Amino acid sequence: MTERAKLLTALFFIASSTLLLTGCSELPGETGGGPYLGQELPGTEPVIFAEGIVSTGLYTRDLAMTPDGSEIYFCSIVGNYAYTAIFGTRLENGRWTEPATLDFACDPAWMNIEPAIHPDGSRFFFISNRPDTASGKADGDQDIWVADRTTEGWSDAYNLGAPVNSAAPEYFPSITRDGTIYFTREEPGTRMSRIFRARPDGDGFAEPERLPDHVNTTSAQFNAFIDPDERFLIVCAFGRKDSRGSTDYYITFRSEDDKWSELVNMGEPVNTESGLEYSPYISPDGKYFFFMSSRKKPAQDTDILPLTRMHMMEMHNSPGYGNPAVWWMEAAFIDSLAETSCE
Repeated sequence: MTERAKLLTALFFIASSTLLLTGCSELPGETGGGPYLGQELPGTEPVIFAEGIVSTGLYTRDLAMTPDGSEIYFCSIVGNYAYTAIFGTRLENGRWTEPATLDFACDPAWMNIEPAIHPDGSRFFFISNRPDTASGKADGDQDIWVADRTTEGWSDAYNLGAPVNSAAPEYFPSITRDGTIYFTREEPGTRMSRIFRARPDGDGFAEPERLPDHVNTTSAQFNAFIDPDERFLIVCAFGRKDSRGSTDYYITFRSEDDKWSELVNMGEPVNTESGLEYSPYISPDGKYFFFMSSRKKPAQDTDILPLTRMHMMEMHNSPGYGNPAVWWMEAAFIDSLAETSCE
């Protein structure tokens, strides 16, 4: 071991011990008041969102917020989706609560991921493969579930039902202000998936329609986020020739007469060679773009330390070392992509 490596190792152990001794107020994940968990606002380059609070080293994805930004939800995963849960934190008396699992989205027997909130805050959508006992469906498949806002929080969850849910797997709901739902439907027994939407119809939804082929361009489009005013759609697409990784974020813009532009790769610095980039979200105020990525955060002094067991455990319990985390950046660049789509 070189003298520099020895010195950095010693400093690393001292820093770790200091964190253990100084108490919670000194931990990097501590939150105060203010929007976005009190985090320093990002610029034009992506940074990890809420390190130590939301992005912790666990496989983390799927951000959602209430319209006023006072509640934030996200999903964490263990063991290649063997265990999944949705967590929430809210601003109370000027402080953010410690993230905790939702009562209806923490049963280890079932998948619980992909939270989405109606732009008016009235409904909470998510994905689960639990059985739909209310309709007598004993065998669960991947469906969209929903809970309603009540005076005491969220109601018990229930299956959204037909025609949005079907015998095929459905997932990643995203909702417009008028209640139109966009979602992914996968063809049973295959890995082929397409983006659909369903307009509101009375107390339910009209028959879903598949978006056109120039939006569904490959065998796998999925996890699409719709702008609340339906101006654009951010799509995750696998296997396109212009992809930087196996899956990239793309965007398509909608005209007033309901025509969609060709997909535009959202480019650097959003997309990387990482294949784990497939959960987009834009804050209710439209200012910030959040997205899942397994990219490595910029190099730091600890990167040249020898890979001791303690060092590797520290890396494992920190975001930005290979497990997906939630990143965020200013969303203003989307306007320039609209110009590109018209060229």
